[in-house]
Amino acid sequence: MAIKKTSAELLDDIYTIAYWMTGSEEAASHLVYRTYLNVGTWTAELEVCKSFRDSYFDSYIHEKIACIPQPSCKTIAHLGEVIIQQEADVKLTVLFSEISGLKPCTIAQVIGVPLENIRLWLSSGRRWLAESSLSLNARCHPGVSCNWSR
Repeated sequence: MAIKKTSAELLDDIYTIAYWMTGSEEAASHLVYRTYLNVGTWTAELEVCKSFRDSYFDSYIHEKIACIPQPSCKTIAHLGEVIIQQEADVKLTVLFSEISGLKPCTIAQVIGVPLENIRLWLSSGRRWLAESSLSLNARCHPGVSCNWSR
C-alpha cells in the first residue's frame, strides 16, 4: 500500500513533473504556483495531481491548440485538441508513476480514463519519453554538430 502524500510533501515531485512537462525552470515554477493556488497544505495527493493537470491544461494546452490551423470542419479541429490533450496525458501518466510513485489506479482517477488505458500509456509512454530524450541528447551532445542550417 503506497503512503499517501500531502500537498506539502508533493511539492518537489510536482516541480519535477512541471519541469518535464514545460522544459523550463521559469514555466515549471509558474505551473507549480498555479497548482498550489488551488490546494491547501493538507490536500490529498489525488486532488493535488488533479489540480496540477488542470493548471497545466489551462496554461499550456490552449496555446498548442491555438497553433492548429482552423479547418472548415469542426470535427477535425476537435480531433487536433484531443490528440494534443492525449499526448499530455500520456506524458503525465508516466511522470506521475515514475516521479511521484502513483499507482495506475490513482493515475486513472487523476486523468479520468479507464485503468486499461493507463496501463497501455505507461508501457508505450515510457518508450516514447525515453526515445524523445535520447534523440534530444544526441542532437546536442558535445562533439556532435548542431548546425541546423544545412
